[in-house]
Amino acid sequence: MLPRWFVLAVPYFLCIGGFLLVWQFLSFVLGVGRLPGPINVIVDTWDPYISQPFFDDGGTSKGLGWQILISLQRVAVGYGLSAVAGITIGGILGMNRFLGKGFDPVIQVLRTVPPLAWFPITLMVFQDSTTSAIFVIFITAIWPIIINTAVGIRQIPQDYINVSRVLKLSKAAYIKDIVIPATVPFVFTGLRIAVGLAWLAIVAAEMLKADGGIGYFIWDAYNAGGDSSSSQIILAIVYVGIVGLLLDRLVAFAGRKISKGAD
Repeated sequence: MLPRWFVLAVPYFLCIGGFLLVWQFLSFVLGVGRLPGPINVIVDTWDPYISQPFFDDGGTSKGLGWQILISLQRVAVGYGLSAVAGITIGGILGMNRFLGKGFDPVIQVLRTVPPLAWFPITLMVFQDSTTSAIFVIFITAIWPIIINTAVGIRQIPQDYINVSRVLKLSKAAYIKDIVIPATVPFVFTGLRIAVGLAWLAIVAAEMLKADGGIGYFIWDAYNAGGDSSSSQIILAIVYVGIVGLLLDRLVAFAGRKISKGAD
């Protein structure tokens, strides 16, 4: 007899409520100074960070809304470049087995390099923190896109390939009618993994050297100290997690829509 929405929401209420209670209890045990509880975080950061997310006092003194947007701009550029380059390179490696086999060791070595290991080199090359952060995003996000695109092409059923040979499809027609529809799910799996890595990379890069951004905000709050610094950091972490979740869902939604259109 309960409303359907209530039945569906019960697991979320119980689990999230339980998590918040455990967090508040740990704050009581460890001390508010070491680990602020959810109530303390809301009280300490309500004004101005929650109530005014888009305040701007000039320079890097901005609300969390602006800090998130600064980071998203960098992610959009780096992730967009990695998507274009990754799909192109992955397509070439997937369709040419000689190149795919030859470059596989290079890809496997480079993809295991931690994102921040690239940052000092990019700073020396570009002499600009924003460009360096964008490159770190690019080099972090490109590998799952390349690998998944190449794997998707190699997983094309042999029957499809045989039909294309019987019909004597041109290379362009083969790519358009067979390769793209068959590999779209694989490509978007790579894109979905990549967007999470890109968001992780930008936060870490901004903590090292950046003018603004959510990573900069976290590190600046830590260095500033003060009674509310821990609460500010926790609030920023919550923002980072929510935005990361939304980015993942956005790419997944786009993948479902495009996959239906390609079928």
